[in-house]
Amino acid sequence: MEKSAKIYIAGHRGMVGSAIHRKLVEEGYSSIITRTSAALDLRDQQAVADFFASEKPDYVFLAAAKVGGIVANNTYRADFLYENLAIQNNVIHQSYLNGVKKLMFLGSSCIYPKLAPQPLKEDSLLTGLLEETNEPYAIAKIAGIKMCDAYRDQYGCNFISVMPTNLYGYNDNYHPQNSHVLPALIRKFHEAKEHHTPVVTVWGSGSPMREFLFADDLADACYFLMENYNEPHLINIGTGTDLTIKDLALLVKKVTGYEGDLQFDTTKPDGTPRKLMDVSKLHALGWKHQVELEEGIKLAYADFLGKEITA
Repeated sequence: MEKSAKIYIAGHRGMVGSAIHRKLVEEGYSSIITRTSAALDLRDQQAVADFFASEKPDYVFLAAAKVGGIVANNTYRADFLYENLAIQNNVIHQSYLNGVKKLMFLGSSCIYPKLAPQPLKEDSLLTGLLEETNEPYAIAKIAGIKMCDAYRDQYGCNFISVMPTNLYGYNDNYHPQNSHVLPALIRKFHEAKEHHTPVVTVWGSGSPMREFLFADDLADACYFLMENYNEPHLINIGTGTDLTIKDLALLVKKVTGYEGDLQFDTTKPDGTPRKLMDVSKLHALGWKHQVELEEGIKLAYADFLGKEITA
């Protein structure tokens, strides 16, 4: 990407988009285009068409999405399917119509079948049934991958798809019901410490295995791939290592300084038993993560403490 190129980051205020924005500024890009959701509703076909026609971006990072944890995914099933499809359809199609040189579509590890062999390889896509609780979101993201490939096949568009593992970091969502597991644990342990709560209850059995990538590492990988990857299908982004939810909870407990006890509520869903990404394709290209989990949780917790968390 030329330093003077016009680069549109869809979703620049979210955790992923803001990390990509920081990375591009750090690398010296001066023509970064952003719009808040209030200024541009990406679900609105005409609004997106007008935006692309006037701005004519050279490159697009499609990081905008309706996202959430198990509860949000399972509760707002129609919203997750409709809104994500609408956002993707509008941005990808207008990128084609307006001659965008390259687009990166960001998906999620939940696109893979619930019982796919571990670690999750890119060619496991569509080889089995999805995890029921986040199926609508996964189907939307699968559609986005296939849309990028179809526009490449039919129109020659250089549209690529990347699948990040579970993410955390600056500007995360700490909502008590709608957040992902790691930020939810940070908030839960912090509040328990503040209120001297004797026991913290964690959802599920604690046995599922999860992999976590610091969002600024993801941004670094996205920049690397925009510069070096031009292939169809998709590529995983992760660390290649995982741990149990129990061990994650113990790590968050340590970082936050909570001194009470820990228990697990087995009446709550566990979700997918394991979601470890096979990142051999990415490693072969020459990229590896830099921020290890404990260090990343410390950075995320410091960011959390600097925010006014009211919800």
